[in-house]
Amino acid sequence: MILVTGSAGFIGANFVLDWLAGGDEPVLSLDQLTYAGNLENLASLEADPRHTFVHGDIGDTALVARLLAAHRPRAVLNFAAESHVDRSIHGPEDFIQTNVVGTFRLLEAVRAYWSGLPEADQAAFRFLHVSTDEVYGSLAPGAPAFTEAHACAPNSPYSASKAASDHLVRAWHHTYGLPVLTTNCSNNYGPFHFPEKLIPLMIVNALVGKPLPVYGDGQQVRDWLYVKDHCSAIRRVLQAGTPGETYNVGGWNEMPNIDIVHTVCALLDELRPKADGSRYAAQISYVKDRPGHDRRYAIDARKIERELGWKPAETFASGIRKTVRWYLDHPDWVAHVQSGAYREWVQTQYAA
Repeated sequence: MILVTGSAGFIGANFVLDWLAGGDEPVLSLDQLTYAGNLENLASLEADPRHTFVHGDIGDTALVARLLAAHRPRAVLNFAAESHVDRSIHGPEDFIQTNVVGTFRLLEAVRAYWSGLPEADQAAFRFLHVSTDEVYGSLAPGAPAFTEAHACAPNSPYSASKAASDHLVRAWHHTYGLPVLTTNCSNNYGPFHFPEKLIPLMIVNALVGKPLPVYGDGQQVRDWLYVKDHCSAIRRVLQAGTPGETYNVGGWNEMPNIDIVHTVCALLDELRPKADGSRYAAQISYVKDRPGHDRRYAIDARKIERELGWKPAETFASGIRKTVRWYLDHPDWVAHVQSGAYREWVQTQYAA
């Protein structure tokens, strides 16, 4: 059995679904079900005996200790995080509590469990921590992409909290010997993505005729990774990664945000054309840039390909088409996640 934290979020849910689609090893899921944690993401597993869901917080040391003792997982995969930069600017404390304090308490519970295992089980155990390329800061145009040796230089409360959690994971390996693995991924996209992030926000706003808000000049560059490729990379790192090592996971798809928006609009023009023949790109609206907006991220994913034989299967063209199609095919999911609180957040965030 494996324990997956943050299992009802975007990447965590995709990982759980992908894991159980590819094998029969059971999954114990733990999620606090904050605004972005959605049990509908795991609805297809409701009657699956291989999956056990627990509503709880990674910062609840007693709960985590009980789960570890009762289920005795061979690995813990930590997806649990507050992850939206805009929200971290408006309310950083939640990010410190979940990403820093929560990771610390999870590490301590796992360390106590791991220390009591037989020697062979200790050697086989893994703690895999899922992180972000944002911990590395911002790149100048033309600068080499982030490698695993790149110094941390986080620029937002979110990325600073994730960098802190990465450092804690590293320290628990070097100080206590806990067999950890860390992955730092680029921007994910795909099914079940909460519609406050760029791609799903553009899709859902476009379909209902709302403005498509683009920060600043839209020339911020990101490397885009299809979420199912990310899941396959994590499986490979868990299987064959070297304890104590960090692996960057990217899609080799550097694109400016405005190009992403135009790509989404063009796909919607094709797959869900407007009755009046107008183009979705006409809804693009430039808004004031967010404070401290990093200009460029780019992942050098050669280490994971060289050492573990992993590389992404999807191009951006194939992945974004699958993503747009998924949102068109799941209007009920979209409607259910757009609560009153979500609508208020979007209205406040993009009012300017």
